[in-house]
Amino acid sequence: MSELPTEPVPLTGGEAVVRALAAHGVTQAFGIPGTHNLEIYRHLAAYGVAHVTPRHEQGAGYAADAYARVSGRPGVAITTTGPALLNIAAAVGQAYSDSVPLLVVSPGMPLRHPRQPTGLLHEMRSQTEALRGVAAFSHRVSAVEEIAAALARAFTLFTTGRPRPVHIEIPLDLLEAAEPVGRVRIAPQAGPALPAPAELRRAADALRAASRPALVLGGGAREAAAELLALAEELAAPVVTTANGKGIVDESHPLSLGVSLHSPAVQKWLADRDVVLAVGTELAESDLWSAPPELSGTLVRVDVDPAQMYAEVPADVALVGDARQSLRELLAAYRSRGPLGGGAGRQGTAEPRVAREGETRAVPPRAAELRLVRDTGPGDGDARAEALASAREAVTELRLARDAHAEALAGAHRGVAGLRRERDAETRDRDARWLPYLAAIRATLDTDAVITSDSAQCCYYGAIPHLPVAPDGRYLHPTGFGTLGYALPAAIGAKTAAPDRQVIALSGDGGLQFSVQDLATAAQLQLPLPVVVFDNGGYGEIRDEMTARGDAPAAVDLAPVDLPALARAYGGHGEHATTPEALAAALARALTTPGPTVITVPEETAR
Repeated sequence: MSELPTEPVPLTGGEAVVRALAAHGVTQAFGIPGTHNLEIYRHLAAYGVAHVTPRHEQGAGYAADAYARVSGRPGVAITTTGPALLNIAAAVGQAYSDSVPLLVVSPGMPLRHPRQPTGLLHEMRSQTEALRGVAAFSHRVSAVEEIAAALARAFTLFTTGRPRPVHIEIPLDLLEAAEPVGRVRIAPQAGPALPAPAELRRAADALRAASRPALVLGGGAREAAAELLALAEELAAPVVTTANGKGIVDESHPLSLGVSLHSPAVQKWLADRDVVLAVGTELAESDLWSAPPELSGTLVRVDVDPAQMYAEVPADVALVGDARQSLRELLAAYRSRGPLGGGAGRQGTAEPRVAREGETRAVPPRAAELRLVRDTGPGDGDARAEALASAREAVTELRLARDAHAEALAGAHRGVAGLRRERDAETRDRDARWLPYLAAIRATLDTDAVITSDSAQCCYYGAIPHLPVAPDGRYLHPTGFGTLGYALPAAIGAKTAAPDRQVIALSGDGGLQFSVQDLATAAQLQLPLPVVVFDNGGYGEIRDEMTARGDAPAAVDLAPVDLPALARAYGGHGEHATTPEALAAALARALTTPGPTVITVPEETAR
């Protein structure tokens, strides 16, 4: 990689961009070169930045988005001016909705370009205004020296607040102009944000007093998986997640309700909880598929974004901070104050009570009592007798606490199992068609596989609630903004980030054709990439909505396309699978075959 200068040296704007990216640890970019961004591309290799070229800028944005979600580092996309930048806008909107650190770098019209149109190639009135509507901020630099500061501002946002997409525009003449620039500006290292101590104490007290606690986890909780599992088990609290939180707690765990916020049975149960701990989630309509819940109990929110504390579902107790560190502090506060199990009592003691089915009561052993037993030693007369009596009392308390906690967990497990049955019964007729195929997919994949999905019925009705994921795996879905065409380019980005992990894309035939051209990208990269497509002959969700309204379906039935043949035409592979067994066999082959493999499951077969 080229040396990063410390003294002022003349650099073009294009080199200044790449130098700043490299200084922030960027080693991978996605995008399409164009007439106006060639000076950026000229320097990528010299600074050690690899590049993937999707076949459309929207695909570049989705690939960079998934790269960020899987790698934990910001995704970088490079476009040219005008239509290219507008092409990536949908992906920027999706990254904003899902809190993904996505950086888009583009050229712009020259510094002194007239306000009146001149007919310059790719000219538009304002690129920054266009992107400002979907990004956290869109900034146009005015000097080569400013480029490093603008990019440092972007990386600061990615690491110190709620990560969201940023657009940086470099005027055309600055990209090519060489100006003296000094030491590269770097985003400052910052420790995790911590909640106010008083709020932590309030949250710990609320959890100590809870008899019916619940955990709701969103994508912002992902880095706190271990802490959340420990807290759930200590509280004997059931866990439900959003689509972005899928798999933070193993969905096969007996306390996990998986992605079930859309279920009327689960919404009714949640409304009856006396304490709800919501971590890294908006509790929004896109999570519940309905209006936000009306909770009867105390809502404790943990979020790095202060605005969530007074959003549509306002917090009763607000823990503003990094999820992982906040949960560590909350666990420490909870344990130090000693769980009371919902009733009043003296500090450090508990009066165990057996939980009713569907209710929870967590009373784990306390460290102070363990130390008391350990430290009871030989003594004389009354002192030794008193010490032994205290030790016996402590052991009795420990046994009662252990038994009460075990009973609480058993009650919570029974309650979760019952809720799962209610949830599945609500949609059994609709969802049954996908279940055998999803089971075949799950049985074929490694536990740490990455699954990308589209806004398709087979994904939001099928895989999201019914395909279990564990913390070492990932499920990437375009929630909120709800774009189509996400799955395939996102799978390319995920595979670029994690080449040694299995990656699979799930889509419908309508959604796939929004980005089907990226089969060529996967073929060129020779990525072993299965693309499983449930083919219902068009836009099935909209067709069903029209029918439900009493309308005759219009413009939703698409002419059939031989998608496996199309994959072969792009240089990949293709198969039709008409049974779950055939899908499992085709998927196993695709996972070890270089290049993409499209595997279609005809929807009439799946019904």
